[in-house]
Amino acid sequence: MPTPVHHTSHKVVVIGGGYAGTVAANRLRIRDDVDITLVNPRPTFVDRIRLHQFMAGTGEATVDYGTLLGEGIHLVVDSATCIDTAARTIRLASGRTLAYDYVVYAVGSTGEISSSVPGAAEFAVSIAELESAQRLRATLDDLRPDAPVTVVGAGLTGIETAAELAEQGRRVTLVCGGILAPSVSAPARRSVASWLSRHGVAVLEADVVTEVRPDAVVFADGSVRASALTIWAAGFGVPELASASRLRTDELGRLLTDETLTSVDDDRIVAAGDAAAPSGQPLRMSCQAAAPLGAQAADTVLSRIAGTEPAVINLAFVGSCISLGRRAGVRQFARKDDTSMNVYFGGRIGGAYKELTCKLGVLKIRREARKPGSLPWAKGGPRPEQPASGTPAVPPPAVGGPKTPVS
Repeated sequence: MPTPVHHTSHKVVVIGGGYAGTVAANRLRIRDDVDITLVNPRPTFVDRIRLHQFMAGTGEATVDYGTLLGEGIHLVVDSATCIDTAARTIRLASGRTLAYDYVVYAVGSTGEISSSVPGAAEFAVSIAELESAQRLRATLDDLRPDAPVTVVGAGLTGIETAAELAEQGRRVTLVCGGILAPSVSAPARRSVASWLSRHGVAVLEADVVTEVRPDAVVFADGSVRASALTIWAAGFGVPELASASRLRTDELGRLLTDETLTSVDDDRIVAAGDAAAPSGQPLRMSCQAAAPLGAQAADTVLSRIAGTEPAVINLAFVGSCISLGRRAGVRQFARKDDTSMNVYFGGRIGGAYKELTCKLGVLKIRREARKPGSLPWAKGGPRPEQPASGTPAVPPPAVGGPKTPVS
């Protein structure tokens, strides 16, 4: 009588159910001997690139995990508070602990309201998370249509937020603190500025907010501008789980990894998405980077289970998209190193392209659930000025570090 074969189950816990974490969890199903647990603080997936639509009441930004996750993935609605690398356990806010063989660290990013601006934390509201977007939506419902709204931060998120409200006839001021849309080319910037001007948005490029009041904002020159609602879109932070777990991070708190996305402190922890800092040189926080990094993180874990050498980052950007209300947008093309080219298209075609891009973000996750391994992440060549092997650049010796906003 043949001896039964017992397959060892490899326990992988994915912390974070955003674009990177859901792709990673689905992709890990390539092997049938991997026990996959996804830990996320919310019971539904947040389609963050649609939060400005949700805020304005022009769209929804949540998706049922039942439609996104492949069969066999265990969803735990909870928050991780500490990774105990010695015991290989994860402590959760509920008091529960999860054992692991490998961790995919995909905690994402959060809204970062500057603590150096008096009143900002108390009276401004971030647009970066579902709960704050819900608060904004409720506040807007109670505001008169002609009430002044201020958006602080003129990166892509700030522009999309201002445009969504302006298209509805809101009185919007967009405070840049520098130049409008600094990441796009001059021709694309002029296109964005033209749309905002036609829709009545007051764009203040050189002005800097130095105080936020319940009904106004104050600028560096002492001038005061009425603001019934102040929306903060001036930067992102990351959860402090890595530093709380005594894992080395960059200045913002992103987990330091090598070019295979493996933590420089523990080869059983692999990072993906906004909270990863490969060689101390993280990619731009974006949905565009998150999904491929989630796929690579899963592949790195699968390589370690198989005893093979994981591949290094081979990811190139292709540009960015900006929605301008529901009917227009800008598609900016970029070089592989994410620097913009003087090539873009806008108008209705740009808006349609942006909408297609948003839909693809969720469709790629669903496809990975149906067919693990379907999402490619290798594009172009090795990252410029990065190590060609899995050896990281020399990381700073300190654990954790002060948070600074990302422009």
